[in-house]
Amino acid sequence: MSGSRDAEYSEYVAARLTSMRRLAAALCDDWQRADDLVQATLVKLYVHWGRAQSVSHPDAYARAILVREFIQDRRSNWVRRVSLSSRVADSPAAVMDHDAVLDLRAAVATLPARQRATLVLRFYCDLSIDQSAVVLGCSAGTVKSQTARGLEAVRLALGPAHAAGPGRGRAAAGAEQPIIPGGRGRD
Repeated sequence: MSGSRDAEYSEYVAARLTSMRRLAAALCDDWQRADDLVQATLVKLYVHWGRAQSVSHPDAYARAILVREFIQDRRSNWVRRVSLSSRVADSPAAVMDHDAVLDLRAAVATLPARQRATLVLRFYCDLSIDQSAVVLGCSAGTVKSQTARGLEAVRLALGPAHAAGPGRGRAAAGAEQPIIPGGRGRD
């Protein structure tokens, strides 16, 4: 029994590890912390593997564990007590090095954990409001308000042209750019 359970778990993790790591990096904006987050997620997933196998979408189950681990990690005292003085220069090979992407990442990195998680789920993972609410364990209204607050904070961080909102400023001239790369941006 245990041998086949372990084999199924190992096969699942081998197939999903890269995408889990990318999602964690989008949440953390730090590859080393993302690896730690994925490791904690994999431990919890292994403990609850029987339950994860029985649900209709094991990927959604694993994603929910990862996002909740991220939010829990951000709430812990460790994050408040430990401040790293320098960052290791480590970037993924697939990242496009455009100024706009870097500015966007910096703006998203300043958001509180729940707003960042909401934006990543909504626009990076392309989940609906209801799906995001299930992953975050909150109401659809909370997802909407966290999305609105997060987008407004990103717009303010990116500058006055973005802060004007849709239909004003640069957006009115047809130069509107997506807020989060890879997502459709629907509310």
